[in-house]
Amino acid sequence: MSNKKRVIAIHLPQFHPFKENDEWWGKGFTEWTNVTKARPRYEGHYQPHLPSDTGFYDLRLPEARQLQADLAKEYGLYGFCYYHYWFNGKQLMERPVNEILASGEPDFPFMLCWANENWARNWDGGFKNILIKQDYSYEDDVEHMRWLCKNVFQDKRYIRINNKPVFAVYRVALFPDFKETIKTWRKVAKEEFGLELYIIETMFPGDLSHTSITPGSDAAMDFQPLGVEVSTLLKEQIKLFEEPKNEVDRPAIYNYSDYVDYCCDAEWLDRCYPCVSPGFDNASRRVGKRFLSFTNCTPQNFGRWLRDALYRNTSFTEEDENLVFINAWNEWAEGNHIEPDQKWGRAYLEETKRVIDDYQTNGAPEDYDQKRHEAYTKYKKSHKIKTQSTVNERELYHGLKVKIKSSSSAYDTLLPQIREQKDNLSIKHYIKLLIKLIYYHKLRCK
Repeated sequence: MSNKKRVIAIHLPQFHPFKENDEWWGKGFTEWTNVTKARPRYEGHYQPHLPSDTGFYDLRLPEARQLQADLAKEYGLYGFCYYHYWFNGKQLMERPVNEILASGEPDFPFMLCWANENWARNWDGGFKNILIKQDYSYEDDVEHMRWLCKNVFQDKRYIRINNKPVFAVYRVALFPDFKETIKTWRKVAKEEFGLELYIIETMFPGDLSHTSITPGSDAAMDFQPLGVEVSTLLKEQIKLFEEPKNEVDRPAIYNYSDYVDYCCDAEWLDRCYPCVSPGFDNASRRVGKRFLSFTNCTPQNFGRWLRDALYRNTSFTEEDENLVFINAWNEWAEGNHIEPDQKWGRAYLEETKRVIDDYQTNGAPEDYDQKRHEAYTKYKKSHKIKTQSTVNERELYHGLKVKIKSSSSAYDTLLPQIREQKDNLSIKHYIKLLIKLIYYHKLRCK
């Protein structure tokens, strides 16, 4: 394998008004609405995150899309991975990508990731309030793939591996049978359009309901940084400006530097592309509710994580199976962006370019895998890092609950998955999951 790797930044296209957001959240709502109303909630809390070089852009403007591509290219990124929202033929936030397709500009590589979750009023804690539901069927699999092959995959800028368009899927555990969906997609693409597909599914660290790559998928992506809540790291004990009324609403705050070291020591699945993140802080979306946040986020710590992702040996064998993902380019409302902001300027972009250039020039050190483990062991001893070894039961319960509510899988398919996790769940949560499973089974049978 060569030292040439393609670093791709995940891109959120929600920075423009559209009809559904006007109806659901108020006239003129965009991601900037949440971003600008954020306030610090503990000492040293970096909020709000405000843009510098790009300003509060509107992605309906070709100038804004061109500026993003120019910045990404200047600092060593290969392309963007745009989130794609498809609900049985209805799309959301499609205008920026559709205009990129229609205009041919910017001339910058891109791919799509289907964000296939229900849209719910969960930013303010209301997971039960579904705004638009994601249903699955053979007919929709066919229609979806026809649209992609006809309108997207044949674009000359579309990212490919072995001349196969790369298509990522965000939550495969929500499908009733993702293996069958893959077969349908491949059949439509091949027989109707003469295209072979390269399918990537995201893997969420610690998600015990999805621990192996689906047969038929080409690869996985290690989606970060949400694995911190099932990591062995202890939460930071930080005094909040306002104590929550309920303990369940207490924020989860971690040290980003410690998490970077933890991830650099972690083992990967075979055929799993690395994904690194500059940080995470969704406090702006979770006003008065539990949020996830990092302390000690710096460009240098991010650079260490990106360097590790580039250095790692992987099980891929083809020359162009060389992707590395950054989550994200512009998740401003989640404090998760490498676009320039008013605190760091272009420092994250500069660190990105420095690390990529160094790797492409010098490659990885010999015996890197052994050295990284030795370095982290030494780090833990010198910093007296305390860890916890238990499965994060709260996150496991929540993941299974979402799967029961969102999936159209048969009762007989979901029941064994819940039983497999009995030892990792409290009796209370185990019984609640069984009750929910029965309730939704009866609801769907009506």
